[in-house]
Amino acid sequence: MSTNLSVDIQKDIANISQISSIPPMLNVICQSTGMRFAAIARVTDKKWVTCISQDQINFGLKPGDELELETTLCNEIRQHSNPVIIDNVPESSKYCNHHTPAKYGFKSYISFPIHRKDGSFFGTLCAIDPEPAKLENEQTKNLFQLYAELISFHLDSIEELNHTKDLLKDEKKNANLRETFMAVLGHDLRNPLMSTRLCADILLQKDINEDAKKYVSSIKSSSFRMQELIDNLLDFTKSELGQGISLDLEKSNDKLENALKQVIQEIETTDSTHEIISDISFDKHVSCDTNRVSQLLSNLLSNAVKHGFSSAPIYINANNSEDQFVLEVINSSDPIPEHTIKDIFKPFTTTKSETKKDGLGLGLYIASEIAKAHNGKLEVTSVKDKTNFKFSMPL
Repeated sequence: MSTNLSVDIQKDIANISQISSIPPMLNVICQSTGMRFAAIARVTDKKWVTCISQDQINFGLKPGDELELETTLCNEIRQHSNPVIIDNVPESSKYCNHHTPAKYGFKSYISFPIHRKDGSFFGTLCAIDPEPAKLENEQTKNLFQLYAELISFHLDSIEELNHTKDLLKDEKKNANLRETFMAVLGHDLRNPLMSTRLCADILLQKDINEDAKKYVSSIKSSSFRMQELIDNLLDFTKSELGQGISLDLEKSNDKLENALKQVIQEIETTDSTHEIISDISFDKHVSCDTNRVSQLLSNLLSNAVKHGFSSAPIYINANNSEDQFVLEVINSSDPIPEHTIKDIFKPFTTTKSETKKDGLGLGLYIASEIAKAHNGKLEVTSVKDKTNFKFSMPL
């Protein structure tokens, strides 16, 4: 990265690099449009700087690399804040003699502005190719607009998160700040998360190649993981504020069975490394909150996927006896240390995993709170090659 860059621009580049969904976004853009170079640029009144790029034409721009601002179309976009779309430069009455295509040798070009939450101009999401492309269509425009908005949202979220982390370092005992942060973050994430999942579903229905589908599926699976984190954050906040886990009790074994199977199916779509073997059957009506029990299973199953050996199946048993309902999630893993087991259902407790996908440490805590709300309990036993989380509640 160039040493001539200001601290603020270096910080912006670092923030972009933290957004794990951006490389799949750029790949989807290239696959969907047929263009072979896509990038996010930080554009000021003096500089054009690469934040991240996907380069299949050896254009040669890496994070921190600069172009002369006056030679770019992004400088014009910064001034008028409108997207620029060119299917074929030689056929464009406006851009056929423009100095930028002549200098950089592209025939197709698309660039959408990225604005921050406060309305300020951050830069552009752009793509170029030496060959013409068909870009003047609603699908491409909507895709770029959605991604520009998501990038803006993530940038603001990262800055808010980093700012809050700095505050928490100085005010570790300020629980109200932590709770407010989690509640606001959880609520504000819902709408863009829904848009991300909807966009992924639309793209998966399109005629795109298998590589593109893989990246789109990755975006969709990330959205499911984000939804789980949001739900846990909000439930934790409510618990800290004294509201506890609310229940909507009903007796519908069919609904409960379908809900549990739906959780398993969702995990299977986002994880291909584990075999899941389930035994779900009820011979007596179970009075419970179906959504909450499904959330409990989701948290336990996500934990099993994270920590379980990929070479061994994960077993799920859900049934009832005369006087109690039992739900078990069993996986093969290294034994959980005794000092960890005693705190495992406390909030923000995390353990090292084989996949190193450490989360917030709220999943097991929320699961235990759901169990308590049902007048039940959540227990764990862990020995060599076998860890069993067991939820039981009286009928």
